[in-house]
Amino acid sequence: MVVVGLLGLTLFASAAPPASDSGFASLHLYAGSWRVARKDQPAGAKPDELKNDCAQLGKYFACQQTVNGTVGALLIFVAADKPGHFFTQNVTPQGRASGRGDLEINGEHWVYSSYWDEGGKGTYMRTLNDFSGHDHIHFEQQESGNGKDWTTKNSGDEVRVR
Repeated sequence: MVVVGLLGLTLFASAAPPASDSGFASLHLYAGSWRVARKDQPAGAKPDELKNDCAQLGKYFACQQTVNGTVGALLIFVAADKPGHFFTQNVTPQGRASGRGDLEINGEHWVYSSYWDEGGKGTYMRTLNDFSGHDHIHFEQQESGNGKDWTTKNSGDEVRVR
C-alpha cells in the first residue's frame, strides 16, 4: 500500500521516450528519482527516496518502484479506451498482484483510483497528483465509503532529484 501510495503521490532518470503515438508519453514524466515528503511524517524524519525505472514493451508500460533502496513493486500501465485513461496493476516482488486500478490524466492533474472489497464492505481509494512543471508533484491520498464523499488521509509533495 505504501508503494501504491507513493506512486499515487508521485511516482521516473528518464527512460527514452516512446513513439509519439504510443499513448504512454505522459507516463515518462514519472521516470527518475524523487524525494517524497508526506504530511504524516514524524517531525525531523528524512523524506522517502523513490526511484522509478520505467520502460515500454509493446502495449505495456511498466515502472519498477524502489523506495529507500528496497524494491517495492512493478507498476504496469495498459492503455484503456480513451486518451489519458490507463488501467494499472501492481505486482510485488513475491508475485502478488494488488488488483486493477485506473489512472485518468487530464493535463497536469492525474487521478489514480481503485476499490478494495472487504467482504461486503468496500473502500474507494484515490490519489490526486497535481504536477507543477516536470519536477514537482503535490499529492493527496483519499478514501470514501460510497465513491462520492472523500476524506483526505495523507498529502505531501514530491520533488525530482537531479
